[in-house]
Amino acid sequence: MYYYRYENAEVSCCYKYLMFSYNIIFWGILSDLTQVTRLRGFDPVWLVLVVGGVTFILGFAGCVGALRENICLLKFFSGLIGFIFFLELTAAVLAVVFQSQVRDWINKLFLANVKAYREDIDLQNLIDSLQRMNHCCGAQQPDDWDQNIYFSCNETHRSREKCGVPFSCCITDPADSVVNTQCGYDVRKRPEGEWSNHIYVKGCITALEDWLPGNLYTVAIVFIVVSLLQMVGIYLARTLISDIEKVRFSY
Repeated sequence: MYYYRYENAEVSCCYKYLMFSYNIIFWGILSDLTQVTRLRGFDPVWLVLVVGGVTFILGFAGCVGALRENICLLKFFSGLIGFIFFLELTAAVLAVVFQSQVRDWINKLFLANVKAYREDIDLQNLIDSLQRMNHCCGAQQPDDWDQNIYFSCNETHRSREKCGVPFSCCITDPADSVVNTQCGYDVRKRPEGEWSNHIYVKGCITALEDWLPGNLYTVAIVFIVVSLLQMVGIYLARTLISDIEKVRFSY
């Protein structure tokens, strides 16, 4: 049996080290995903482990596959990237088709996290950041904080935060150098007409709905850039596989 022998029977160093560099960059991007896995009001350790595990597997398969010219690892890498891209595309389509259901799900998700606000410091910081950045309070309104036992007006507890809201709901003066963490105390004991003088009265779901129409191009660009990065990874992996197979079959 004779094999066709290519004149340049060697693996392209360009594609090989481009593939390695791509994985280092992509590895770093995926590592940042652990910062957004504080969801549903429970200890995020399992989600962090899953995201971290996927990140490690992708980085390992891509880097080792490129450096060791391992076809199995490269095929696994390109297949996993393709599967992740398919999941992203499916999620985007479903979000557009089932907008009302997605809205309800996000609302329930936010309320679940409001309820568990004091149970996880990372979750607490995430909610505070969302409320401060978006100038909002609660999922639909400030009264959503009745879901939390510490801020509830309905419970017969002695919490000093009773019938209040977190400080991140407060309208603050940009000139203030010190954050007043007690600014939300007893706010909801006042007449509702006075709330807007002290706290944000718009819900965070409403704030998101107001933000999206004016930023659709930004969201689309981010999605396209991420998709292109994934396609580049698949292209590099498949090209490197092709080079390796040519070298092996040339002998």
